[in-house]
Amino acid sequence: MSNLPIIQKTHDLIQWYVPILNRLPRDHKFVLGDRIVAGLYDLLEGLIKARYAKEKLPQLRQLNVQLDILRHQTLLLLNFNLLSAKRYEYVGQHINGIGMELGGWIKQQGARSQESGAAR
Repeated sequence: MSNLPIIQKTHDLIQWYVPILNRLPRDHKFVLGDRIVAGLYDLLEGLIKARYAKEKLPQLRQLNVQLDILRHQTLLLLNFNLLSAKRYEYVGQHINGIGMELGGWIKQQGARSQESGAAR
């Protein structure tokens, strides 16, 4: 079975980002680093669950909130000088790409639910 592109992009982000997060200084690794890692895994798990869900829209909206939290947590890494500007830009591009795909999926599901509501 092939992955949806958003699932593959999230997988790729995790594969790139987690080793960096695991090298954070101890005082940040066990709070912010662990929260970001858990958020990334939760995002991947949520996307996979949404793929198979009958009612996708509520789950997709919650995943959008999670993605925004990851954006802000990543910005904190930059603000604390724990992530270089180059790496911040790279991870930001990946998060934004995932966000664009998620936004498209939400829009598609919103239109689908409007169609089914109008058909009733």
